[in-house]
Amino acid sequence: MTAVPSASDVRLATDRRATKFRQAAFVYLHVAILYEAAALAMMRRGTLPSRFGPPWVWLLAGAVVAALVFIGLFRWQNAWFARAVWAIHGLRIPALVSGAFFADESTRMSSGFYLTALVVVLINLWMLARAGWDL
Repeated sequence: MTAVPSASDVRLATDRRATKFRQAAFVYLHVAILYEAAALAMMRRGTLPSRFGPPWVWLLAGAVVAALVFIGLFRWQNAWFARAVWAIHGLRIPALVSGAFFADESTRMSSGFYLTALVVVLINLWMLARAGWDL
């Protein structure tokens, strides 16, 4: 015989899942703030490429995307949305690994920069996975 979960058990599970989404949202927000701060510092030093338009446009676009993802994770709390953000965010890993461990001496950024970004991205992926797959 299988036991039917009580209403309080279901409510507790729902509350725990909601907590995971809120945590993922705030971790993503902090990652976005770090990325925006790094891009701003690089823009001030003149190290951002301008072949795709003025850097401030991309900083603004990044802030808008970060706000939308934060709101989506915090308010919507949809597992498929969290999984999609996880997959897209995971696309950063190859470039970060390359910069952290296989960078040329001619690169403008230190390997420590990429290594730190890699750690931050992995923490963010972990939090997104907890929300997206209810781990």
